[in-house]
Amino acid sequence: MTTVVLVHGAFADSASWNGVIERLLADGTSVVAPPNPLRGLTSDAAYLKSFVGSIEGPVLLVGHSYGGAVISAAAADLPQVTGLVYIAAFVPEKGESLASISGNFPETPFGAAIRPSAYPLPDGTEGTELHLDYALYPEVFAADLPAELTKVLAVGQRPIAAPGLEEALAVEPAWKNLPSWDLVANQDQAIHPEAQRSMAKRANATTVEVAASHAVAVSQPDAVADLIRQALAG
Repeated sequence: MTTVVLVHGAFADSASWNGVIERLLADGTSVVAPPNPLRGLTSDAAYLKSFVGSIEGPVLLVGHSYGGAVISAAAADLPQVTGLVYIAAFVPEKGESLASISGNFPETPFGAAIRPSAYPLPDGTEGTELHLDYALYPEVFAADLPAELTKVLAVGQRPIAAPGLEEALAVEPAWKNLPSWDLVANQDQAIHPEAQRSMAKRANATTVEVAASHAVAVSQPDAVADLIRQALAG
């Protein structure tokens, strides 16, 4: 049986997949949703690669947002990965960062909502991590969810270290050699829908569009689960 591995992005955690997980479990699908460290593209991909390496049998990787970049890097030399599913995600080419991709498309409210803070590094220096302004989180991340829920999501968001957005993909992305599927959230205020469409086309992904915010896995878990089912069948 193929195991579905769900990889969350920045400003969220594995609980963002809960609705999707419920639906896949009801199908009898083997599914896991590991924590994404959100410390940098290379190190996060190495962590995911190690996690996937402990799974027996074939694996389908699913990435939301920044998680799309992580699965593109991690699966590059993992023979057990049979396909990639991108959910409102970044699908970078070698040499691209998330920031460089976003810079090629119309600006979204995402940039104005970013708030930096310092955190200690093991060598005694300080790094920078980023979170979304709590008041702006609903507009940028989850405009199609109830206000009561978005307030909770904003408070519980996980920040991402700046290298996660700035670090370029250092390997040939796995989508060049694996079949891929892509869900474009066409009301996304974090990753511009045109950027999503462009990356999906470049990856030759089987693509669907959903009228949803960036938090599409929370607001429309049926659509996300359906695309994963297509990938499993394919």
